[in-house]
Amino acid sequence: MAHIELNNELPGIRGLMAYRPETEAPLNALAEVLLRDDNNTLTRGERELIATYVSYLNDCFFCQNVHGSLAGHYLGCNIEQIDAVKEDFHSAELSDKMKALLSIAASVQKDGKQVSAEQIDEARKAGATDVEIHDTVLISAAFCMFNRYVDGLATWAPQDRQFYVNRAPQRALDGYQSSVFR
Repeated sequence: MAHIELNNELPGIRGLMAYRPETEAPLNALAEVLLRDDNNTLTRGERELIATYVSYLNDCFFCQNVHGSLAGHYLGCNIEQIDAVKEDFHSAELSDKMKALLSIAASVQKDGKQVSAEQIDEARKAGATDVEIHDTVLISAAFCMFNRYVDGLATWAPQDRQFYVNRAPQRALDGYQSSVFR
């Protein structure tokens, strides 16, 4: 049960956005740009994976499953493969660039000041552009906020992970600014 009366039965951030619709548009606009904008050299799947990994590190069940299912949808893999990346991305079948970006994301999750010049150099050596590094940091910071919003108000989340997997194709089609978000 949420810490406040939301007056709706929607899970996670969806219930919070319905409670305060004036915050819904700017938060969804941010998610849309960060995760779905086509003017980005990181794929939607890679950006969703960064969001998933940060949500995993923050132990946000709702966000890591929503975005993990979307990452799996975009990347053509299942939730177990996404779980393996979350548990040990160094051993996962990911590009060196993606591994370097996830390392930066993990540092941002702890504290932005934890990102080192060595991590940035490693990402650049692996082929990451300044825009990709920027977006990794911003996705990571934004998901720390989203995760704390969801968990700080103790929203509920469906525990059946297949719920998230089943919704991923439609969520990928609709995006974050769609009126059907609720």
